[in-house]
Amino acid sequence: MEETVLHKPDAAKKYIQPLYTTPQQLLLDLVQIFAGSVLCALAVNGILVPKNFATGGITGLCIILHRFIPFLNIGLIYLLVNIPLFLLAWLYVGRRFFVYSIIGTLSFTLCMALVQVPIVIEDTFLSALLAGIILGTGAGIALRSSGSQGGLDILSVMLLRRFSITLGNTVLTVNILVLSLIALAYSLDALLYTLIVIYVSSKMTNIMVTGLSQRKAVFIISPHWEAISREILKDIRRGVTVIDGRGGFTGKEEHILYTVVPIMEIGQMKNIVRQIDPDAFVVISSTLEVMNNRIGNQPHW
Repeated sequence: MEETVLHKPDAAKKYIQPLYTTPQQLLLDLVQIFAGSVLCALAVNGILVPKNFATGGITGLCIILHRFIPFLNIGLIYLLVNIPLFLLAWLYVGRRFFVYSIIGTLSFTLCMALVQVPIVIEDTFLSALLAGIILGTGAGIALRSSGSQGGLDILSVMLLRRFSITLGNTVLTVNILVLSLIALAYSLDALLYTLIVIYVSSKMTNIMVTGLSQRKAVFIISPHWEAISREILKDIRRGVTVIDGRGGFTGKEEHILYTVVPIMEIGQMKNIVRQIDPDAFVVISSTLEVMNNRIGNQPHW
């Protein structure tokens, strides 16, 4: 009796994510990671450490540890603390994000050792404000690449991918726990200034990652729905879905237009509706994420 051997189809093979799509994308990712590392190192070495207050996340913990073991560079401490986080990253994030995050962590470690530019600002509040802006901008630039700088970024991306929790909210929530440790090593004034740094940096991170690419969901109810739909398709070139509805009070049949547009096109959308039907009922709401090849705004992690 001949033995039958069943072969699994090629489609069943495990998908292996490529490390990069094109050489140009690879170069852009590396530039973004390095630029973000330079900015974050500039904020830490130029403002936070000289002003004797910290920040949140893994970087804040490393600054606190540096106070007790000053013979170790903050960047080296950061590298050591990231090792267990990379074990989590290997289990929960993509192969590309994992590799690029290692590059980001090494880049940040190097920049912490090399970027030693003092930023002299007399006012402590303005120092905290500027530090938050620089930190958030640097983290956001790095997260726009295919990786991150390690640390809390890894946890943020895991929660974003699994539970759609925004990056800034994750950072802000975790940092509340970190502040309790900072309170033990710093004064109350330093703790409050650190809170300013954390808040501003989380907002800047959101702006850098999703702010300019945010999508708006638009609902339009109008008797002139056909004309409005045609103009949206022709002028803005966005898809429109027509939903059958019924007025709760009048019982009349209604046609509801539903579309998703980038935030930069909202003004053009409203002008179209006003010109055709000034009395149209329009609802515009924010979206967290949009998954689509043409209109989607999901990061490529």
